[in-house]
Amino acid sequence: MEPPYLQVVADLRRRIEAGEFAPGDRVPSTRQLTRDWGVALATASKALRVLIEDGTLRAVPRVGTVVAAAPPTRPTRREPELSRDRVVRAAIAIADTDGLAALSMRSVAARLGVATMAPYRHVDGKDELILLMIDEAFGQTAYPDSPPSSWRAGLEMAAHAQWRAYREHPWVAHAVSLTRPQVLPKAMAHTEWMVAALAPLGLPAVEIFHIYLTVFNYVRGTAVNLEWEREAESTTGMTNQQWIDSHNDDLAAVLASGRYPALAATLTPDADIDLVLDDLFEFGLLRLLDGLELHLGHRDPVAAEVDPVDRGHRH
Repeated sequence: MEPPYLQVVADLRRRIEAGEFAPGDRVPSTRQLTRDWGVALATASKALRVLIEDGTLRAVPRVGTVVAAAPPTRPTRREPELSRDRVVRAAIAIADTDGLAALSMRSVAARLGVATMAPYRHVDGKDELILLMIDEAFGQTAYPDSPPSSWRAGLEMAAHAQWRAYREHPWVAHAVSLTRPQVLPKAMAHTEWMVAALAPLGLPAVEIFHIYLTVFNYVRGTAVNLEWEREAESTTGMTNQQWIDSHNDDLAAVLASGRYPALAATLTPDADIDLVLDDLFEFGLLRLLDGLELHLGHRDPVAAEVDPVDRGHRH
């Protein structure tokens, strides 16, 4: 069964194509759609957003959402120009907006305006489609021709590139696997970069991969919160800071109980503590790299060539 917002989209399209709403006419508001369909306000908003994005509707300040002057002609069921790339891009657009839970072969077909089975001519099914989406998301990240001379700078550059991929596509952190790595040709450029940054240190292969996976999983582990943050904001209609502010009285009451003196002494009104994911990512990454630097004994391509006995003392 299609998600509720797609059912609203299909009904509004049908009514527009039937002439119930002419170009320039206002369509039902989100609140009216909420009453008519018995859906959440966020669901009704998604439906209108989809129709605005594909050009069927447009938002007019102080008026509302109206039918576009020239509603787009929906593609016929014959789609000679349909390709794997178009299917993947449409799927990414759905996941970026509504998360992986909203993704299905049917929703991809609806977004493309093609027959439900048309995408199957280009991908075997949802599982393959998600792999292609992950690969494309990582493939959008470009690296210089060669890594910096410092292993630390190389890992830091890769971690920031990985974070940007998750920032642009929050669902990726949930879809990618650490212990069952997917074979993704474009994404392997990320692995190649990090391994190349570490290779001059002359480390055993297992240590190189442990370092690579530790950094990779730190970034991924922090990034899983991006999708939860997006979903929470969509559901509650509040930003993280607004949500925290709305619970300040509850927190103050718990701290005033005397059960948590260390927290009470730390979380004072002037503590200025925030939970901005970008800041938390940056702080944790620098501390992780500091730890690796101690573990490696500040090694660099030159230091890696010193006498093994001397190297042992430096650890």
